[in-house]
Amino acid sequence: MAKRIDLDHPGADFLTFWQERHLCTLTTLRPDGTPHVVPVGVTYDAEQRVARVITNKTSRKVAHILESTTPARVAVCQVDGRRWATLEGTATIRTSTEDVADAERRYAERYTRVPRPNPDRVVIEITVGRATGNGVFAAG
Repeated sequence: MAKRIDLDHPGADFLTFWQERHLCTLTTLRPDGTPHVVPVGVTYDAEQRVARVITNKTSRKVAHILESTTPARVAVCQVDGRRWATLEGTATIRTSTEDVADAERRYAERYTRVPRPNPDRVVIEITVGRATGNGVFAAG
């Protein structure tokens, strides 16, 4: 059963789930409003309520965010057996060397591998406003 996660007190199980190594999906919206879903790696900073995805600046997901005429609404989701969780929010593209290096470091920590060099890398930074999970996550 799905439940809303209290972002002020998400619970240790929920936070641990977002630190474990899991493949995720990112959903962006095309200009016609239809969803575009792709596999990604995601890191989540619960204190800042920010999720990050590293990607190439020429990717369709980046284009969808940049083409949005309103704050770009996105969602990242991960699943492991019967556990699943989704983070929803608005996305911004970050291009500074410092932002990219920080996101790469976070990615390397979570996924235990350093991303290959990519001079065209950018960061999709998601300001998280809502989280849901399947109910196995106890409130903190």
